[in-house]
This record gives sequence, structure tokens and C-alpha cells, in this order.
Amino acid sequence: MTGYPVRNRILLALRPAAQDFMAARSLTRPMMAGEVIYEDGAPFTHAVFPHAGLISLMGTMANSKTVEKTSVGPEGFLGFGLIMGGSGAFGRCVVQVPGYASWLSKADLDQALAEFHCVRETMLRYAKSLIAQLMETVACNSLHSAEQRVIRWLLTAHDSVSGDNFDLTQQVVAEVLGLRRATVSAICSQLQSDGLLEYSRGDVTIADRAGLEKRACECLHNIQKASMRHYRAAR
Repeated sequence: MTGYPVRNRILLALRPAAQDFMAARSLTRPMMAGEVIYEDGAPFTHAVFPHAGLISLMGTMANSKTVEKTSVGPEGFLGFGLIMGGSGAFGRCVVQVPGYASWLSKADLDQALAEFHCVRETMLRYAKSLIAQLMETVACNSLHSAEQRVIRWLLTAHDSVSGDNFDLTQQVVAEVLGLRRATVSAICSQLQSDGLLEYSRGDVTIADRAGLEKRACECLHNIQKASMRHYRAAR
């Protein structure tokens, strides 16, 4: 972990002995935008704990359109199949916002689960918060405007990095939300005109977080509250 600050909240919620075990056996490296961590259905060989950046689990429809099923950032981990009895990824796992993450092999995770009760407990608590996130996302996609959905996703991406600036293209936003790129472009242009966002050639800066939150739907806050309940319980 040398040179890479530990920001993953699953790892930070563990007891010190478990943290030391995970750190000693993990490989931490950068994640690049567009990098495919797992193909849909591919067997999990490692659990992946992002410290910065965002991974989308993408679904592709019969008409070749794509949409995000869920996302994983520093609040969680990729590899539920390793603890829930499954074996493969339930979507194409693609890095949408670059950052860095720790890879822990299946064998080392199995040992950690056997030796440290807090590992399984913390991961299962995160699983509960992810279910809440999925439910809110379904409601959001059905009931809220394209602008509200774009803002929610941009703020989720913002939460996955340590500053206000990150790399993200409008094409990625369109693909994860199942929107036309022209729709996303128009929304981003309006947000920029309103002084809430700065955008240029795939470089995004959140200029007014509070202003964006006022324009977001309640789903954003419901997801955040579910996540905070999970981490308070984990401590």
C-alpha cells in the first residue's frame, strides 16, 4: 500500500488486525478510465476495493444499448459473488472515473473471512446499503428527470474522488444512464451556464456542490443516508 492512502471505507471500518492482514496481502495499483475489471459472467478471482475512482457494472441490451446496473466506489467493494455464494460478475465491470484500488485474491479473502468476524460483518452491512442504493436507483430512473439523474450520477462520481476535478466524458454519462449523448450535452451546458459545473473535453470540475444538491432529486440523499447507516453500524 506504499504511496497509496487507504480511503476505502470497507477497509477502514475493519479492526486493526484485519486491516493489517488485508494490507499485507493486497496489491494496490491505479485504475484507468475504460479499464475492464471483469467481463459479464467472468469468475471472480479477486475482490477489488476502490480507494478513489468509480467502477460501473454495465448491462448490454439486445439492441446493443448499455445502462449501468450499479456502481462501486470507495464506499464498497467489487466481488459480492465471493461471499454470497455466486461465482461470476453480474455485469461488465468498467472503470468510469479513474483512481486506484486494492486487489485481494479469493484465497486471501477466504482466509480473512475465516479469521476475522468483522470482515464478513462489514461486507454484509455494505451489501444491505447497496440493496438500498439499487432500489433508489430504480425509482429514480422511473420517476425523475434526465437532469436530476445526470446530477445524481455526477455527484456520485464526485464522492469517489478526493477533489473537485475528475476525468469523465459525456459519452460515459450517456451510456451509464441510458440517455442520448445530445441530452447529456445539453444538461451539462445548462449546468455550466448556471455556474454549477465546469466541463471541457472530458475534464469535469464541480464548481458548486451545494447548488447541484439543490437541483438533485431526493434519491441522492436517500442513498447517502443508507450508506452512512451502514458505516455507523460497522463501527
